[in-house]
Amino acid sequence: MGDQEEDFSSLPLPDRFTHKNWKVRKGGYEDAVKAFEITPDESDPVFRPFLLDSGLWKGAVADSNVAAQQDGINALCAFLKFGGPQACTRSRNVTITPIVEKGLSSTRAVTKQSSLEALLLYIELDKADPIIEDLLPALNNKQPKIIAATLAALTAIVHAYGVKVVDPKPILKNLPKVFGHADKNVRAEAQTLAVELYRWLREAMKTLFWGDLKPVQQQDLEKLFEDVKQEPPPRQERLLRSQQAVEVVAAVSGEDEEAEIEGEDDAPAEMDAFDLAEPVDVLGKVPSSFHESMGSAKWKDRKDALDALYSVAKVDRIKDCHYDEIMSALAKSMKDANIAVVMVAANCIECFAKGLRHGFSKYRNRVMAPIMERLKEKKQSMADALGAALDAVFLSTGLTDCLDDILEFLKHKNPQVKSETLRFLIRCLKTTREVPSKSEVKSIAEAATKLLTESVEATRSGGAEVLGTLMKIMGERAMGPYMDGLDEIRKTKIKEYFDAAEVKAKDKPKPVAPPPKAAPPGQKKAITKKPTVGTKKAAPVTSNSQDEATPQPRPPPGRGIPPKIGATKALVPPPKTGLQPPKKLSGPGGIAPPNLQSPRRNITPQENDSTPAPKFGRGLAGRPLGKPAPPSALVSETPVPAPNSGLNAAERVELDELRTERERLVRTTEELRSEKSKLTSQIHELQNQNAQLIEDHTRDVLSIKAKETQLVRARSDAESAEQTVQRQQRELDRLKRELARTARDQSPPPSYELGNGSIYRDTSNNNSVNGGAEQQPTGGNERHNSGTNLTESKEIGFQRARSYMTSPSEEKENGGLEVGERKKERSPVKAAAGAISRREPSGGSDSGAQPGERGESWKRAAEVTNQLKARIEQMKAKQGIRNQR
Repeated sequence: MGDQEEDFSSLPLPDRFTHKNWKVRKGGYEDAVKAFEITPDESDPVFRPFLLDSGLWKGAVADSNVAAQQDGINALCAFLKFGGPQACTRSRNVTITPIVEKGLSSTRAVTKQSSLEALLLYIELDKADPIIEDLLPALNNKQPKIIAATLAALTAIVHAYGVKVVDPKPILKNLPKVFGHADKNVRAEAQTLAVELYRWLREAMKTLFWGDLKPVQQQDLEKLFEDVKQEPPPRQERLLRSQQAVEVVAAVSGEDEEAEIEGEDDAPAEMDAFDLAEPVDVLGKVPSSFHESMGSAKWKDRKDALDALYSVAKVDRIKDCHYDEIMSALAKSMKDANIAVVMVAANCIECFAKGLRHGFSKYRNRVMAPIMERLKEKKQSMADALGAALDAVFLSTGLTDCLDDILEFLKHKNPQVKSETLRFLIRCLKTTREVPSKSEVKSIAEAATKLLTESVEATRSGGAEVLGTLMKIMGERAMGPYMDGLDEIRKTKIKEYFDAAEVKAKDKPKPVAPPPKAAPPGQKKAITKKPTVGTKKAAPVTSNSQDEATPQPRPPPGRGIPPKIGATKALVPPPKTGLQPPKKLSGPGGIAPPNLQSPRRNITPQENDSTPAPKFGRGLAGRPLGKPAPPSALVSETPVPAPNSGLNAAERVELDELRTERERLVRTTEELRSEKSKLTSQIHELQNQNAQLIEDHTRDVLSIKAKETQLVRARSDAESAEQTVQRQQRELDRLKRELARTARDQSPPPSYELGNGSIYRDTSNNNSVNGGAEQQPTGGNERHNSGTNLTESKEIGFQRARSYMTSPSEEKENGGLEVGERKKERSPVKAAAGAISRREPSGGSDSGAQPGERGESWKRAAEVTNQLKARIEQMKAKQGIRNQR
């Protein structure tokens, strides 16, 4: 048997992993652990067969023998620990499922622990997403113990790595299903996992699964969450290999960077509902009649359309689409006359800003200015809605994007707009996580300083609070220049706001740079300490100024210079590389190598201790220019121009010239930089002036257009007034003509003398019939006929006046009644005239009755005249009423 066991141990490890005997497999697993532990690195050949055939680990993890399985999982852990990321990516596709089904649900506690460690190593070497994807299908397993073991493993993974490494969304989506499982152990593990997730996510996790739980389960979880709320924020307990590498680099680079990285790692993960929610396509859910309703003249229709949009957009995360038309409609709604419409539009903008986050930045220019313009409303509910919309817009963009609009509205004429803009700026400074730049600090401080002199107390207090909050971010030293010109009362108030302010961004001044600059002086001291040993030998070497003429008698100083030049190759490479090799070929060149160290110690103190060195005028003699090591090397190099120094008199002169040229170039560069800064400031001033001129020009153009519009309107009004005057003038002329005609008709007819020739009469018949005997009666009849004719002529004149004054319109208005009456009134006159005419042929038999009849005719005529006058007055009164109408 012993020989047989030796044969098994001599087999290769892959063969022993697949052997039929469980003892052989167990021994192979143990030997593999030992082999992996002694490997120097991840590229050792012992890993190759297991990388090429990853199926070996599937059999090891799912070994049918529990004892061998335990060692097999231990071997997998050692393989992952020492094999590196390649061992992880090659084997995880075939080992996760067996670990879940056979390892996590094992009856042995050691096996369970080893299986969990293997899962944690898989995540540590790469990332958590592939492991979580392979673990979640096990939640649908028919065996409750496998589901419970998987939930416990997920809890351990989240506890070790946190939600920064492990994406919690797939886990949260599967929680409602396991909460409804029939097995109590599964439900208990689900509660434990939910509590662990709550430690990291807090209330944000409820958006994904809380509504799918029963009320009883929600109550139980709330009780468990109460205990978690009192705990401090959790920290990531186990780091990924990539994070460990960052820590190693930080430790090598310096303690400050390490402390900064540790501070970032210790900060709890900040996740909210937006990070966990799935994007919702809001554009597809907007009603098709939205834009039509927004253009309606009824405010109720517009409000209903905005309410429908608000109900659709009120989600945790909105899919980024093209919302240009919707944003234009919302911006237009900010100018609506109805307050209810404006408030709903502000709520919609808030929903879109929160749901799109950074995707909303492209719509900021459209909506921010209209919202701030509407801040003039004094109703508190309106101000709250607009303020919430502005806060959401700021969180989706940043202080830099919003600052221009804020500073512009701080100059607004309306005190209410100015006050609300100040409050918005203060909220921005308190919530921003980015430190403002120097130019932004200057613009904010100058605007706030101007507000300190406002007449409104709220505006002055707001300006002081802005300065105090800005001082909290930038520090008192940075804000000192802006506080110099203020009185003590205002400084005290700003200091109070500074002490009470709570901000999320703080400027980290960078005085950390001086410590690295302090290192070069230490190096100089270290260099000068070495030569102090050989100062006695070096003193006579540099005492004479004839070193240039006699370089050969002093080989030791010359031998000490090459290492100095070698140490400063980066500073003066051409002289060393171009001149030193030929001198090595000369006679003294062969002596130089044995004496390279001691001369270096002798020359450096000579240069540092002897003061006459700078008087020799040699280009590199004792001029420390503030640089750490290279200047000291040059100082020790120039005083003793040995044959191996590589510099002769011409080269030193050239080097001096180059140094002078360099200084001149540095001065020129500084001058150019200062001139550039001046020009830049002038450009900014000119740009500001240009912007102001453009604004003034635009304002003038608008005022001119307004004046032109008023002029056009005045011209149209003048033309309409002229037309009205002409129409009235025509009406007045017509009335004058009618009045003249009426007056002409009413005037009495001219008087005619009664004579033989004045009355039409036919006397031929009388002469023929009656002869001369009847001459006298005929003359009387003629006089009677002439009076009758006169009466008839008057009657005819009256009839004409009445017929003229009685228009068809009057007949229409009066229904023909007045006309009928007039006819009746005229009938007696006509009757009288007819009677007179009928009496005319009667001759002298009626001469006795003629005076009575004539008087009766005149009375009737007088009555008709009076009636006609009364009718004319009525007509004038009616005509006046019509003119008034």
